[in-house]
Order: sequence, then structure tokens, then C-alpha cells
Amino acid sequence: MNAVSHKQLELDVAIIGAGVGGLYALHKTRNVLGMKAEAFDDAGGVGGTWYWNRYPGCRVDTESTVYTYSFDLDMFQNWEWSERYAKQPEVLNYLNAVADKHDLKRSIHFNTRIASAEWKEDEGRWLLTTTAGDTVKAKYVIEAVGLLSSSYAPQFPDQDKFKGEVLLASKWPDNAPDLQGKRVGVVGTGSTGIQIITALADKVGHLHVLQRTAQWVVPLGIGPFPAETREKIKADPHGFRDWALSTAAVFGFDESTVSALEVDNEERKRVYEKAWKKGNGFSFLLETFSDIPVTAEANKTATDFIKSKIDAIVTDPEVARKLTPRDYYAKRPLAADNYYETYNRDNVTLHDVKAEPIERYTENGLIVGGKELELDVVIMATGFDAMTGNYLKIDTIGRNGVRLKDAWKNGPRAYAGMSIADFPNLLMVFGPFSPFTSQPLVHEWQVDFLCDLIEKAEQGNSIIETTREAQDDWVRVCQEGMAGTLFEVTDSWINGANIPGKPRTSMWYMGGMGNYMTEMNAIRDDNYRGFEVR
Repeated sequence: MNAVSHKQLELDVAIIGAGVGGLYALHKTRNVLGMKAEAFDDAGGVGGTWYWNRYPGCRVDTESTVYTYSFDLDMFQNWEWSERYAKQPEVLNYLNAVADKHDLKRSIHFNTRIASAEWKEDEGRWLLTTTAGDTVKAKYVIEAVGLLSSSYAPQFPDQDKFKGEVLLASKWPDNAPDLQGKRVGVVGTGSTGIQIITALADKVGHLHVLQRTAQWVVPLGIGPFPAETREKIKADPHGFRDWALSTAAVFGFDESTVSALEVDNEERKRVYEKAWKKGNGFSFLLETFSDIPVTAEANKTATDFIKSKIDAIVTDPEVARKLTPRDYYAKRPLAADNYYETYNRDNVTLHDVKAEPIERYTENGLIVGGKELELDVVIMATGFDAMTGNYLKIDTIGRNGVRLKDAWKNGPRAYAGMSIADFPNLLMVFGPFSPFTSQPLVHEWQVDFLCDLIEKAEQGNSIIETTREAQDDWVRVCQEGMAGTLFEVTDSWINGANIPGKPRTSMWYMGGMGNYMTEMNAIRDDNYRGFEVR
């Protein structure tokens, strides 16, 4: 459905976002609950982050085995993922197939951005206004706006003078530019950056990597979809889903319960070497030993191992030094095959832009550390305003005129990652203080919980609220959980430190998905403790 005039559209449920969470929320509320539900997305099609992120090398770094829905058992059992880590076109194809099979697109307003949302107390409704000035009224709003979809790109002076192209990785153009033989600069070495770097190194004329912060990177382990896992899913789809959700991070493996410090050096090396060969950053962080994210001593055993790999792989000692981080292995774990090998290529140059900053554009490139770097293309792979970014792009006004931007000025506050005090009937999929996990199966679980809440509210006056006491208690538990990890003291998007001026704070439930479900089921059984449903 295209963006059409809907001057006073009346809905039961308005869903913001048509990515993984939004599509399932639309299916559940419209097709299962039978409510009048429609979704809104500023993209031209479904997919959320997978619609926009079309950059070279883009793929999941979660096992394809768990990057899927389970509600459609036929698709869950029989969808033929080709790779262990599906590429962006394949993920987008899957999400389109789900949307088409369940006839979702007719209820999605594409090319439509929600600019504001205001709670109308006297009506018990939300009033949404689009950037085009059209309005929508809805009893419930479900925001499925995405964890990593609000792009962040620092601006450098004189960009208008640059005669080449500046491309934003997270808004990659539909018609992919021809980079063959060109001088390309990649700004950023996070998950997006390392995928672009490894994908382009053998295709461009010269690749300049503009690195501000070195990253611990392990291989991804690209390969065909594992046949044995496919058979497990076919044989017992519910069992496979329930097992995946019972793990802490929902990444398709069981986390280790063994301390890195309770085994000898030889055993640690064996475990790390096995994980290195298997691939996957989350696996290396969580499947090897239990305390790598928790204690500095255990963490150092992991970083010492990765450093030994950097030193062995990178032939230039100075380049190896620049590639070696100075902080803990406690950010989002990164993985890309042949990342460090890339820096042995004659056509790849690494620039330390913390030591020699990017100053400004010129007609022919960038001034870096006082010297001109001639470039044809600059690719900004500088990450996202994670978790809160897209929520705060909407001017959201709750009860008594409380604005979300004011309520969150010192950092987000939310209950269970799904609701906010003073904002009745505003529900979130994977909002702040959700579990630190892979997302698709968790999105599905949260939407099911939210729809149970909606069904209960529909038996009364259709109002769902969160008590401030419950919200404060939940935030406290999350902050205490984060404080017990090295994520707390390591700057990254996980705590908001990547965005200038953003409050540096915990935004996660760190107890794992299994414990999260146990707690949320107890909340449900206790008459939805912390929620006021009436």
C-alpha cells in the first residue's frame, strides 16, 4: 500500500515499523486477534534494517537457524536458507515471502513516516501525525522501530566541495554504484565496516580504512546451512524454538558454564582455537567460557588469544599494532572471515584517525592528519544511535503532556522492554531494557506477550499502563546486571557511548532470555504485575 491520504484513519492498533517485529505484530493483531491493525514505515517495502542496509558484504552474523519466525511452522521447517549466515538479499526475500504469504502488505503504509504521537486522554486514543500531515487515531500503538536502524553519520566540513560520492552504508542506494578500480575510503570499523572492508578489498582500486577504534574480530565461519540443524528443525520445530529461547543470548548455541580461569593454558588454547575455526563472535565470547564478559582476568585470556592471531596474520608489525585494541573484549562481538588478512593486501591502507583525525573534505578527498587523501568514494560506516534513536525521532507526548524526549533525557526508562510509565497503550517490541539477545524469535515472544495484554485490556476499558514503581524496579535490576559485566566500562553503542551527547547508561536486561521468560511468565501469572490493565 502506498502512502495515501488518510485524514482521519481510525484503527484498533497502529504499528510503527515493518521489519521483523512489525510484520509479526501486524500478523498477530490483524490475522489472529481480528483487530483493525495497520502498519506504517518510511521505507518503500518491508524488511526494516534489511530494506535499507544493502551495502556490499551485508549479512546476518546470527545463525540463520534462529534468524527466523516460528509461528508459521511450514516456513520454519521448510524455508531453505542457503548459508549459515544469510546475506541481505536472502533475508529480505524471506521477509517478503512471509509478508506475501500472510497478506500483510495491503495493511502497510509504505513511504510514510510518523512524525508525532500524542495521547488523547479524553478519548483513550493515540493521535499519530505523519510528515505529510495526515492523521491516524488508534487505541494501541506498537512501536517496532528497530534496535539498529537509526543511522549515525558524523559530518565533516566542506563535504559540498567533494567531487566524489559520499555513501551512507545504512541507506545504501538501490542502484549499487560501481566501485571497481576506484579509490574508496571506509570510515568506521564496527560490524558494518568490517563487512564492507572484507567485501570490497579485492574489488576496488585502493581501499583506505579510516579506523578510529580498533576492534577485536574473529572469523565468521561462512558456509552452507548446516544440514543437521535443518533436520532438527524439521523433526521438532517447537522443541528447537523452545531450546533456542531457553539459552541466554538466543544465538543458536548453549552458553558455556566453565570459567576461563578454572582450566589450564593448554585447555584454554584448545577451546579458543576450536571457536576460532568454527567462527562467530558471539560464540567466541559466550560459548567458550562463562566469565569472559564478567572479569578482566578472564577477558584477558580471550584478548591475548586474538592478539596472537593478529600478530601471526598481519605481516606489518606497525599495522598489527594499530589493529590491536586497547580495551576489553566487551562490545558487540564482531566477526568477518579474513578480516586481518585483508590488511596484507597491497591495495589496502589502514589509517588511525584517532591519532590523525579526519579534518575536512577537499575537492579530491579528505584531509586526514594534515595530509590530503585522494578518494573517489567515501563510505560512512559509522554505526547507529542504537535502541533509543528511532523512538526519539518521533515527538511522542504521553499523559499530562509528558514528552518522551524529556522522560528519557538522562537515559531511557522502560518496563520489561515493552512499555513506559506515563505513556498508556504505547507498547514496544524490543525496546530499552529488553534482553541482550538475537532478535527474531525474541521479537515473536514479546509480541505474543503484548497481544495477551491487549486481549486482557479489550475485556475492560482498553487501557494498558505501567506503574512507575515497576518500571524503576526493572531498570534497577537491569543496571545492576550491567554493572556486573565489562560491558559497563567499555565504550560502545551498547551503553550509548558512540553518540556524542547521548547519556551513557545501561539499556539492557543482562539476565538472559531464559530468565527473562521466567520472570515475564511470573508477571503474567501474577495478574500482569507492574501493568495496570483495565
